Amino acid sequence: MSIRRNRNVAALTRKAVELGVAAPLVIAHRLTRMALAGHTPSVRDRREFTLMSSEKTAAFYESWNAMFSQSVRIQQEIAASIWRSLWLYWLNTTSSAVLPKVDLPYATLRVLPRAWRRCTVARSRTPIASVAPSCDNGA
Repeated sequence: MSIRRNRNVAALTRKAVELGVAAPLVIAHRLTRMALAGHTPSVRDRREFTLMSSEKTAAFYESWNAMFSQSVRIQQEIAASIWRSLWLYWLNTTSSAVLPKVDLPYATLRVLPRAWRRCTVARSRTPIASVAPSCDNGA
């Protein structure tokens, strides 16, 4: 059991570090491109900025949806544990139900949107953003 957990933690750590390194590179590239575009961006720049804003909006909604789903699951586990403890009291048994052990940082990083991470990493590996893979909702 601990070997599997260690593998999960190692994979999660690797993904978090990969995202932590890739995101600043993408942000720096896009901010540089915005600064160089000036007051009159080209058609290509406007298309890139529109794509960027739609990606950020989609990532925002996707991440909040994932966090909401995770919090609902955790609340259901806690409620079930409370009900079990009440039933155990009324059934007069000696064992007691314990609240579920929830590792919140692990749970939060586990629901990190995969498409958003994949998109950010792909864009950081491609020096020119126009050649990078499309990061629409389906990616």
